[in-house]
Amino acid sequence: MYQHPSCTIIELGLKDYAQVWADMRAFTDSRNAESADEIWLVEHPSVYTQGQAGKAEHLFNPGEIPVVASDRGGQVTYHGPGQLVVYPLLDLKRLKMGVRELVTRLENSVVDFLLPFGIESAPKADAPGVYVQGKKIASLGLRVRKGCSYHGVAINIDMELAPFKNINPCGYEGLQMTQLSEHAKQNVSVASVTNGFLSSLTHNLFKAEH
Repeated sequence: MYQHPSCTIIELGLKDYAQVWADMRAFTDSRNAESADEIWLVEHPSVYTQGQAGKAEHLFNPGEIPVVASDRGGQVTYHGPGQLVVYPLLDLKRLKMGVRELVTRLENSVVDFLLPFGIESAPKADAPGVYVQGKKIASLGLRVRKGCSYHGVAINIDMELAPFKNINPCGYEGLQMTQLSEHAKQNVSVASVTNGFLSSLTHNLFKAEH
């Protein structure tokens, strides 16, 4: 497993969204100025999550997939197996990092991660996330409490994209989604790409320390 001196990296495997969300809140509430930062890696069973800006009309056919109202920023999105979800639990005050800078560093982490696959991607100023040829490959949503961040970034690796058709992803009608497996010239899975993304993420998050 990839290790980094600036944080503790925890792999959770496939775990229920609501439970991980509760654990993130508990961790954030209990930490103090000496608490080590952590990065959690997880896949979630199928779930729609509504951010604080979420509107019911953007979720028009959930079917049997559960819906969870979350305290993260942003609007509605979908999580499911085959998507790498990364939660950086960071003391932003200690890192002297603002929320906007954290968003930028997370987006840059995805862009850098995709380059070795020959994939060019970019964020959009008016729609947080990372896009490949106009289609969204990574979604972001954050919450900051006590100067510390939780929630994070979800990267579509090799998953079932059909559930995205039942929502306006992140509130944008007609927004198309894509995933790494549609562009990579090799077989990919969450397990096979996790270390590569962690390398990109920790470089972007902690590069000012070195």
